[in-house]
Amino acid sequence: MTTRRPLVAANWKMNGRLASLRPLVAEIRAGVEGCRAEVALCVPFPYLGEVGSKLAGSAIELGAQNVSEHESGAFTGEVSAAMLRDYNCRFAVVGHSERRTLYGESDALVAAKFVHAIRSGLTAILCVGESLAERESGQTEEVVARQLDTVIKTAGVEQFSQAVVAYEPVWAIGTGRTATAEQAQEVHAFIRLRIARHDDDVADGLRIIYGGSVKGGNAKEIFAMADVDGGLIGGASLNGAEFVQICRAA
Repeated sequence: MTTRRPLVAANWKMNGRLASLRPLVAEIRAGVEGCRAEVALCVPFPYLGEVGSKLAGSAIELGAQNVSEHESGAFTGEVSAAMLRDYNCRFAVVGHSERRTLYGESDALVAAKFVHAIRSGLTAILCVGESLAERESGQTEEVVARQLDTVIKTAGVEQFSQAVVAYEPVWAIGTGRTATAEQAQEVHAFIRLRIARHDDDVADGLRIIYGGSVKGGNAKEIFAMADVDGGLIGGASLNGAEFVQICRAA
């Protein structure tokens, strides 16, 4: 079995200003030094340069919260993977539930973004997950399988060797509700098995991280599950001390 290094990625969403983010980055950088887990900060586009400069010389990776499916052209307001690479981004989040639900991103569009990110040398963090209604009607595996299968069909399963999958139950994002460690493990195991249907080695090496109201107090229990390889952290990543605690739990 492959030993998978845990990943804890902060997703600041549309939060923060320079005045608040500078000390936050400094606190995180100092707190995670020597941490076993890989740590990444996925920051708003305007702050990539500033945060990247503050991370120089550290082991913390820089990430973006979105990426265009296009390489270049007349796409006002969009940001390409090549532009992100210019800022030394390592990661790009694709298919976050907020992009899917608020901005209508389809499975096909998410797959196109995934392909563009990977081909441009980024590590895509592919988000999948079900709504509360879908979970309560027993459709969790059906929804997650559909989201995964669209990307596999579009990109090929081998591309998952350059990707991370984030399971984020939509009902547990920003709500204070969290999937139990056992619920998270059940879906993470399903995701790994779904990938293994195509390639056992890719599935074994794939990092599958959990996102959904992870906090310092519950991180250790969630991360202890066999198929949970870290977390995609939203609100708690805006608190330096708590985010460091989560990183150390991994």
